[in-house]
Amino acid sequence: MEQVPGRNTHVRTVTTSSKLRGVNAAFSTLALPLARAAIDRAGELRLDADKLSELWRTAAIVHFSSGKFHCTSSTSTTNSLTRFTSTEIDSRLATDDFTTGERFFLGFDSGTAYFAWCSEDIDSTDVKADFKSLREIGDDLSDADMGLAVHAQALANWHHTHQFCSRCGATTTSAQGGSLRKCDVDASEHYPRTDPAIIVLVKDKDDNILLGRQKVWPEHRFSNFAGFVEPGESFENCVTREVGEEAGVDISDVIYLGSQPWPFPASIMIAFHAITSNPEAARPDGQEIEEVRWYSRASMKQAIADKTLLLPPGMSVSRRMLEAWYCADGSAIADLTGGERWSS
Repeated sequence: MEQVPGRNTHVRTVTTSSKLRGVNAAFSTLALPLARAAIDRAGELRLDADKLSELWRTAAIVHFSSGKFHCTSSTSTTNSLTRFTSTEIDSRLATDDFTTGERFFLGFDSGTAYFAWCSEDIDSTDVKADFKSLREIGDDLSDADMGLAVHAQALANWHHTHQFCSRCGATTTSAQGGSLRKCDVDASEHYPRTDPAIIVLVKDKDDNILLGRQKVWPEHRFSNFAGFVEPGESFENCVTREVGEEAGVDISDVIYLGSQPWPFPASIMIAFHAITSNPEAARPDGQEIEEVRWYSRASMKQAIADKTLLLPPGMSVSRRMLEAWYCADGSAIADLTGGERWSS
C-alpha cells in the first residue's frame, strides 16, 4: 500500500474544532438505520438451557434462511418480519422444504421472548417468494424488527461459516442460545466475530466533500471512503490511512459520528468526519478507487438532476452522512433522490 509521508501526524480527535467551528458545528452523532434496536438481549439467560427451552414454547420466532427473512407484506413496499410460534416451526420442519434448523435466542420485547430459527437453503420456488433480504426490507422495518434482524443475520452468518473447531478441526455445536459454538472434542468455546470498518466523510475548508467510486459499483455511484481496521490500529489512524491510500489527501479533525452493525456478513461501520488541508492532492489509487470527485451542494444537486451521480442506498451509513452534510446549511433533503433501495 502506498505510504503518505507524515500523514499520521495530522490525526486529532476532537468534539468541536475551534478553527473549523462553522464547518463542523452541524455535525452530531447520526441516527443510523441499522443501529435502531428495541430488544433487550437478556444475555444472562443464555446460560440457562432449561429456561431457554421453556421460553421457546411461547416465543415469537423469526425465520431466516438462505440469507433472507420470512416476511409479511401489508403493501407492495411495506414489510415486517413474520412471527411464528414454536408449533408453527415444528410444522415447517415436517415439510420437505425444511428438515433441519438451529434456534438462536435474541432477547425480549414488551415481555415477549424472541428467537431466530435458521434453516438450511430453500429449494421450493413458492416458499422462496415469502423470503426477502435485509437489504430489500431494511427501510421498512420498525425499530424492534431491525434489532431482531441485524442480530439474527449476524449470528446466522457466523454459525454458517464456523461449523468446525479452529483448534482441532472437529465439529462444533451451537450453545448458550446461539451466542457461541463449542467444540465437540476439546470443548473449546468459539465466539461470533465482528469486523470493524471505518467510513469517513472528507471535506475541505470550504465545506466541499470528496467522494470516490469503485469499479464494481453501479454506473455513476459515488460514496464515502471506507475500509477495515487492521490489527493494532486505532479507528482514527485507520481513517487517516484509508483516506491517504484511497484518495491521496492528508486529514485532520477526525470526529466520531456514530456506528451501526452491517451484517454483510459480519461488520460494524464506524462513521467519522474529517477535514483535508490539501484537497488539490486528491487522486484515486487506481486499484479499489477508479475516480474521485469533489462536490459542493450545488454541484451535487446538479449531478443528481443530470443523472451523473447515483447516491448510496438509504440504509447505508454513507447515505445518512451525505444527507447530514447536504442539509446542514438548510438545503432540502428532497434534492437527494435516487439509489435509495437495493434491488436485492
